[in-house]
Amino acid sequence: MKKQPAALIHLLLLCLILVGLPCLAAAAEETVCLQCHGGQPGPLGEPVPLWRESVHQGNGISCHDCHGGDPTDFTMAMSPERGFIGVPGEDEIPAFCGRCHVGVLEDYRASAHGQALGAGGPQCVTCHSNHRIQRASIDLINPQDCSQCHEYGRAEELRQAVSGTDALISGLETDLAELHRLGLDTEQLSGTVFSSRNDFHRLFHSVDVEKVRFKTAVFAQDLGKVEEEIAGIRDELGQRKLWGGVIVVLLVLTGLCALLIHKSYKEESGGD
Repeated sequence: MKKQPAALIHLLLLCLILVGLPCLAAAAEETVCLQCHGGQPGPLGEPVPLWRESVHQGNGISCHDCHGGDPTDFTMAMSPERGFIGVPGEDEIPAFCGRCHVGVLEDYRASAHGQALGAGGPQCVTCHSNHRIQRASIDLINPQDCSQCHEYGRAEELRQAVSGTDALISGLETDLAELHRLGLDTEQLSGTVFSSRNDFHRLFHSVDVEKVRFKTAVFAQDLGKVEEEIAGIRDELGQRKLWGGVIVVLLVLTGLCALLIHKSYKEESGGD
């Protein structure tokens, strides 16, 4: 009996540890960069709430992934010895972002935008902002942003050239997510669409309307094959649902027939 209190205490401690694990995991994500800048007023603290609304935050990319440094040590967080880079100059931003977005950097440098870098031309932050970076989409091509540097006409042509394929990609992503919720294995098709989406959005950075129109037709053809596969899966699901309904109806009719036969037999037996 004396051992029961000790066993109960151990059980309670184990429960507390298990309950606290999510909190500890959340705390571990709060790097010293976020802890320090999150409590700063003005410009020093502004990046943190902006980053929390970004696609980077959603994908687990934090301050040190871009700026380097040691995210676990307050004293070495901004040490060049630990790879701290700090804020890049305006002309350095494409190379800074291009460490991860290699293909985009290649297309950007070959574009009219990239060739105007250092002479008033736009760079990544101009269109995507710095810390509140949103998921890449066609919405980034809009009159408000594009007309900061030039008339919207050419940009509108670019938007029109990509709008159909962009809508097709979004529709396929929605369809595949729905099929996945139904328990179907959509990993391969989702991987194909994800890869096409990244390559297609990379194409935007060429800002070459004729190139985009030509390449868009190729993307649409490849994505059309995915669309056909999804349609085939839906047809198969529809057939399964139809035959399932038929089987249920047959089972119900069989049950009713059996019930009627049984009732008729009882009536005949009672009559005898």
